[in-house]
Amino acid sequence: MTSRTVGARPRRPGTKRPSLRVERALQRDGYRVLVGMDEVGRGALAGPVTVGVVAIDEACRTAPQGVRDSKLLTCAARERMVPRIQRWCLAWGVGHAWPDEIDALGIMAALRLAGQRALAQAGVVPDLILLDGNHDWFTDPAREGLLGLVDQGPPPPPVRTLIKADLSCSSVAAASVLAKVTRDAIMVAKAPEHPAYGWEENKGYAAPEHLAALREHGPSTYHRRSWNFTGNHPELREMSGS
Repeated sequence: MTSRTVGARPRRPGTKRPSLRVERALQRDGYRVLVGMDEVGRGALAGPVTVGVVAIDEACRTAPQGVRDSKLLTCAARERMVPRIQRWCLAWGVGHAWPDEIDALGIMAALRLAGQRALAQAGVVPDLILLDGNHDWFTDPAREGLLGLVDQGPPPPPVRTLIKADLSCSSVAAASVLAKVTRDAIMVAKAPEHPAYGWEENKGYAAPEHLAALREHGPSTYHRRSWNFTGNHPELREMSGS
């Protein structure tokens, strides 16, 4: 098992269109089946953390026009993109770790669990995982032995990390879209059960109305109860301006 960060040429200012340039270079190095992986919901106060995976091989042509990091697309554009991504790629999957699992395992182990579930849903064994960011939370040898049941199963495939891969790599951008659309739908569906928190708009993140509802009502059963809702969590400090 190996994990290292991929180097990438700097993008021209204003260029936000991902491509398969990195993926094709890795395929030429012998990694025929690649999985782009990205997560959403890591900093939310309520709801799951969700991981999307998109598998490609040499037969997958250029990604559907308009594929971008999910944060750069409108909600409607993301939803329209989903079936096009699913038709384009070799396989895809979306996995979740739920609030009680985040509380029991911690967010990093929960990310790994969600990633394992997404990969299992895709039903492929990749030669390499391309992961957004600079930290390999999917395998992370330094955390072996700390994750309990999450570590059971066959050894994971090798991982390469790439900062801003969701902006430069089509497979990772596509994975981010699948994860975002799926998690947003979960939070919108849950919103009527807990109307005070405004999840249909904030999707469980620390928006002002969500923080105000937490101060008035406290956390619901769908909140991450191990998290600090008093203002010490980084997401709370950022959103509250303290």
